Amino acid sequence: MSNIIEITDFATPELDLYARLSESQLLHYYEPQGGIFIAESPKVIERALDAGYIPISLLLERKHITGQAGNIIERCGNIPVYTADFDVLTKLTGFPLTRGVLCAMHRSKLPSINEICIHARRIAVLENIMNPTNIGAIFRSAAALNIDAVLLTPACSDPLYRRAVRVSMGTVFQVPWTYFGDKHEAWPQPGIRQLHEMGFKTAAMALNSNALSVDNPILMSEEKLAIVLGTEGDGLSPATIADCDYTVRIPMSHGVDSLNVAAASAVAFWQLGIRESC
Repeated sequence: MSNIIEITDFATPELDLYARLSESQLLHYYEPQGGIFIAESPKVIERALDAGYIPISLLLERKHITGQAGNIIERCGNIPVYTADFDVLTKLTGFPLTRGVLCAMHRSKLPSINEICIHARRIAVLENIMNPTNIGAIFRSAAALNIDAVLLTPACSDPLYRRAVRVSMGTVFQVPWTYFGDKHEAWPQPGIRQLHEMGFKTAAMALNSNALSVDNPILMSEEKLAIVLGTEGDGLSPATIADCDYTVRIPMSHGVDSLNVAAASAVAFWQLGIRESC
């Protein structure tokens, strides 16, 4: 049975999750259990529920109770469903809810690298990518273009930041992912060594005149390939490039020297991903 609660007091502590806590505070809210995150929009929330994430509460525009959020409310059982008109929610959260529905959810324990890569043939490795929008866009491309898992270095933006989740359209709940530990020393040498031990060849996407073209048959013939993408602006570190098996570039025209990392990921995933025959 639904537990619908009309918002009458902005100061109620139960609304802190949506109105007064930063992403960092949410991450550590329930330590040591792993914190919480906010999923936004019905489609994204549905994908999180499908992936087994546990909801805590919902915040939504009143009209969605019997509208697009009806199925979500039913799936979430008796958790609190806080509701008000659009203008009230905008005042509470400080921004307009473009999809009208937010859901606070428990984070799940992250799997190990071995767990998510044991059967993988194509994976993406993200080095120090700090923009949540780029993280979300890369995950969406990974889901669409046959990437089996995503591994992140400790300095990367959290895939469960609200903007990353929203930009990914919820695909952060569909593509397995985890971090190379929580210390910067875990990458590059230890991380690349671990990938090699699992049978992966590593392909560093970098601006290098001696690099292989992304459509080189040698790359596409590799049984297991890790596509390594670097941070916005600086790209991959020299140490990472030196330790990878291949350096790879996307051919450019009209004097353009590079693509945004999210756009580059889509090109690389399409070209190097394993496509099943029809």
